[in-house]
Amino acid sequence: MYFAYSLLTLVVFVVISPYFVYQAIRYKKYIGSLRQRLGFLPISFNIDGDDSIWIHAVSVGEVLTARAIAADLKTRYPRLRLFLSTTTIAGQQIARRQIQHADGVFYFPFDWTLTSRRTLNLVRPRLFLMMETEIWPNLLRLCRKRGVKTVVINGRISQRSYPRYRIVRPFFRRVLADVDRFCMQSEESARRLISLGADASRVTVSGSLKFDSLQRPSSTHARPRDRVLRFFRVSANRTVIVAGSTLKGEEAAVLRAFVRVKSALPSALCVLAPRQPERFGEVERLARDAGFVVMRRTELPIDAEPRADVVVLDTIGELAQLYQLATAVFVGGSLADHGGHNILEPAVFGKPIVFGPHMQNFKEIADAFLSNDAAIQVQSDRELDTALVALVTDPVRRARLGAAARALVEANRGAKEKTLAVIGELLPVPGAGSVVRPFRLVH
Repeated sequence: MYFAYSLLTLVVFVVISPYFVYQAIRYKKYIGSLRQRLGFLPISFNIDGDDSIWIHAVSVGEVLTARAIAADLKTRYPRLRLFLSTTTIAGQQIARRQIQHADGVFYFPFDWTLTSRRTLNLVRPRLFLMMETEIWPNLLRLCRKRGVKTVVINGRISQRSYPRYRIVRPFFRRVLADVDRFCMQSEESARRLISLGADASRVTVSGSLKFDSLQRPSSTHARPRDRVLRFFRVSANRTVIVAGSTLKGEEAAVLRAFVRVKSALPSALCVLAPRQPERFGEVERLARDAGFVVMRRTELPIDAEPRADVVVLDTIGELAQLYQLATAVFVGGSLADHGGHNILEPAVFGKPIVFGPHMQNFKEIADAFLSNDAAIQVQSDRELDTALVALVTDPVRRARLGAAARALVEANRGAKEKTLAVIGELLPVPGAGSVVRPFRLVH
């Protein structure tokens, strides 16, 4: 069965390789990472062969969530090196910038036995942590054979992926047996995982680390992580719409809504943050064609107010801090059917949030926000127009939504301690002890 899986992944790789070749030629992607994806890390990466803790975080969202425990792991296990891998280029960039406690960052290997073995030989993990639902059969089997402890942290099984896992349940059950512990975000995800074959005694509902990964707002903008704000010296009375992590089709909807916002508030500014870097140029042209004065973030002068109607955020890792400037926020990936994106980043700043009907990837969190009147869900482009115009013209409604959003974030912190307690059971820390209690999202 493992041979069939490996063969299938190889066939898929061959079939989609023309796409990667095109991306490499057109956007210079993947070329520099291929050796690491084949398991060839530089010898200098771990030249002394030290034991380590290895965290795998697929992309930007998972990397930012990993911040919640990285520093604590380094403090609790000072004799172990801390390595972090990503799958995407954007995730790699953010990891190198923001996971300051990592001793090294690299690209995750293709899940073939040979490539995984090469990586394990150099990384030498005693503990392998997988963020969310990163289940890699060959790597996990090798970890079990080598005695490497494995934990899924911040785990989830979405409503969309659950039926697909059920199709391969007999194989998936064998793979899950190679994982020592599962720290799941919600009771629903835990139930789904157990029905797929996970041993219930290995499953803990720890809550979402996304709440704990959020840095509390600072009282000053002088901190290095807020440097981006120096390019947005926005006057206090200027309305700012931030549309974050948008995907194809969503920018056009936001711009149509922004036409109405501008008619009511002529000085308004819209910040468009496309999810995919290769679409920066496309989104810029779209905004110009809509008749707006457009600038890219990298074109803005420092310590000045943007002299534009629309700014395209053509950088990686700055969106979270820009949310604090927003009068109202639209979180993308939700109007287009892509499962939604993280609504907690604007929530921690107490901002009123609007998202579309497709929030499958954040269902529990989205449901909690809606039931607590901490966000607005729209079903169409037309409703997005109405919601944004209503928010920018109603300060009382904005304040109520924002306060509820921030309160919900603060009420649901605590997954970090539960996750670290589970890790401590597998990799004991002298003098450490904690009780892991069931998690329930606080409404």
